[in-house]
This record gives sequence, structure tokens and C-alpha cells, in this order.
Amino acid sequence: QVQLVESGGGLVQAGGSLRLSCAASGTIFSIDAMGWYRQAPGKQRDWVATVTSGGITNYEDAVKGRFTISRDNAKNTVSLQMNSLKPEDTAVYYCSAYVTHYNGQSYYTNDYWGQGPQVTVSS
Repeated sequence: QVQLVESGGGLVQAGGSLRLSCAASGTIFSIDAMGWYRQAPGKQRDWVATVTSGGITNYEDAVKGRFTISRDNAKNTVSLQMNSLKPEDTAVYYCSAYVTHYNGQSYYTNDYWGQGPQVTVSS
């Protein structure tokens, strides 16, 4: 019902910057929180940052001051600007969206995930 298509990612040297973007499309009544998670090789998927529909942001401590999450509610997009990248930021990054649907009778919610672009930071 909802597709999240991500762009960005790639290879960058330590100290560099990258920008990830994610666009949601499909049958959407509203999108509550949108966020980013990441999964390094051999590790679990970890939360990175979240932005609510009202623009409230939260970040994992390790990325505070370096990453900035933003969203465009009109376009159903969310972005992650990553500055001062470190080798430990290397991971597959997943976009997420908490979507509300309306089927004509009731509201229901679902979580959706993007395909996960690779971000590699070389030392």
C-alpha cells in the first residue's frame, strides 16, 4: 500500500558529508513519525533519528550535532543530512514511516521501511 523509495548514500571519506532522502507514496491518510535506522554488518538495526509531523526531532546520542533530519509533509519526504561522518557510521540506512490509513470506515496504522542504501565511510 505504501512504498518508501530512498536515494543517496555511497562512499565518502571520514569527515565528509552525505544526504539521504526518502519519498513515501501510495494510499496514505497521514504520516505520523518518519525516521531513519541503520544496521552495521553483524549488528542489529538501530534507531538513528525521528521527526514527527509537527517537526519535533530526536537523535541518537552518537549522531547529535552531526546529523540533521528534516521532512516535507506536503511531499511525504524525509531527509537525513549527515556531516562529519565517521567510519563507525558505516551501515545500511533504512527510512521508516508510521502511516495512518483510512478505509472508509476506520483508521489503522502500519510501519513501512525503505530498501536501505549503503553508506560507507572510509578512514
